[in-house]
Amino acid sequence: MEHSRRILPGITVSSGRRAVRVSSERPLTTLSSAVVGGGWASVREIVNVHVDDGYDGERPEEDLVAVAAGLGVRGPFVGLMTAAYTESARCDVRSRGDLAVAAVVSIGLSNTSSAGLTPPVDAPTPAPGTINIVLVVDGALTRAAMVNAVITVTEAKTATLAEWDVRTADGAPASGTSTDAVVVACTGRGRPLAYAGPATPVGWLAAGAVRGAMTRVRAAGPRDDGPRRSG
Repeated sequence: MEHSRRILPGITVSSGRRAVRVSSERPLTTLSSAVVGGGWASVREIVNVHVDDGYDGERPEEDLVAVAAGLGVRGPFVGLMTAAYTESARCDVRSRGDLAVAAVVSIGLSNTSSAGLTPPVDAPTPAPGTINIVLVVDGALTRAAMVNAVITVTEAKTATLAEWDVRTADGAPASGTSTDAVVVACTGRGRPLAYAGPATPVGWLAAGAVRGAMTRVRAAGPRDDGPRRSG
């Protein structure tokens, strides 16, 4: 069963066994490490698709486009993949004054890594990502501030994993997984914000939302990549 809710003005999130979908009535400016629509983009749809834990990764762009079309996505979109359970994805919304942010997070921890310690994977295409973070800011971040926001949400993710004492297979503190992805999206409303570090209002809200969403995923149930086949 798919669940849908409004998270910010004109923006909804829907989650189910096939995908998590963030839909906006107006175009969002995005910066991401996504498989489809990565880098800078202007889209109304962000889709985080569940794939089998044995996914071979040979045609990720084509596969994402096909799934997005099946979900009714029309036009340009940002597309992510994960072997984590997308129905367990969770959202956290934070606001302060006229600023509001929402973080939508899915988590799987089967391929934890420690940046700079875990050896690189010798494969042409990485396995599907397991911690995917979509941050939506109802505000006008400059391009530099959007990069700043990527850093801030990543710091929040890694700090949360440290608090959970998540480790790699070798026993090192995990900084994430080997294939995490981040999307920062903003509506463009309001005055331009030049910074989004953890000490700024928008950065503080963003980091709190990521922490909150991750905690909700953990409480919701299975977050590890599992043997389920999506069919």
